Amino acid sequence: MEHHEHHHDHHPVDFNRAFAIGVILNAAFVAIEAVFGFLANSLALLADAGHNLSDVIGLLVAWGANYLSQWRPTRRHSYGLRKSSVLAALFNALFLLVSVGAIALEAIRRFGKPALVHTGMVMWVASAGVVINMFTALLFLRGRADLNIRGAFLHMSADAGLSAGVVLAGLLIALTGKQWIDPVVSLLIAAAIFISTWGLLRESVNLALDAVPEEVDTEAVRQYLAALPNVKDVHHLHVWGLSTTDIALTAHIVLDQPQLNNELLACIRRELRHRYRIVHATIQFESCENEICLTRRCTLDARAAAEEAEPKT
Repeated sequence: MEHHEHHHDHHPVDFNRAFAIGVILNAAFVAIEAVFGFLANSLALLADAGHNLSDVIGLLVAWGANYLSQWRPTRRHSYGLRKSSVLAALFNALFLLVSVGAIALEAIRRFGKPALVHTGMVMWVASAGVVINMFTALLFLRGRADLNIRGAFLHMSADAGLSAGVVLAGLLIALTGKQWIDPVVSLLIAAAIFISTWGLLRESVNLALDAVPEEVDTEAVRQYLAALPNVKDVHHLHVWGLSTTDIALTAHIVLDQPQLNNELLACIRRELRHRYRIVHATIQFESCENEICLTRRCTLDARAAAEEAEPKT
């Protein structure tokens, strides 16, 4: 007997306002940074403006996925479009890694051909970037349990770190006059971004492939179900992520009694939600008697088919 747990009464935090503020602030900063880059004749500022434009794109992608994940299920998409949040997290992780590669390549190029850094203007503009990016990152701080929101948080935090590195490099160059400090600091920042992004990439790829979410121990789930009253066996246990926040489960549970146990169903539903954050559970109850009868019937049918297939003498 089956029970489909379709209750979605959990209320996810609404980040629409956070995304709107983040997109507006960063789009305005891109325009300002591009203007000052032309005025200062600074290739570094123009390049950073292009990088910050990618942040706006990343925020828009995450915002779109956050919106789509709240759509109701349809006949065509029976789970809704919640999986879009996983794709957005994967996109942001790949976007961050591409940015890391671009930063590293530019830093290596500058070792061979140091560029003159206009420290004063670069430091002031980069300082503004630290404030804007960190403020935007803090808007998503409380949603880091959601992989999509965490991607936006890491993206903005990485850029805040990058801008802080630019300020530090500008200060050190102003004090020492050594131009090689700029690429060294850039490489250190690129390494830090790569380390923080790798976990996001791994988790988003796993969720895209319907792997068990990292916070769920399937063996612990199996042991919990097997230890319930009247339960003799648990099989066909599957756990996967419906989105970056919702976890689903299906399982066949063999009981020593054939009748439906509504209290047991309610207990399973409540404990799976409380212990493992599994909000969509599909449980099929089976009985030992039915399994034995089914096994015997299949055996008899197989024997009869084999006897009929034997040539008659």
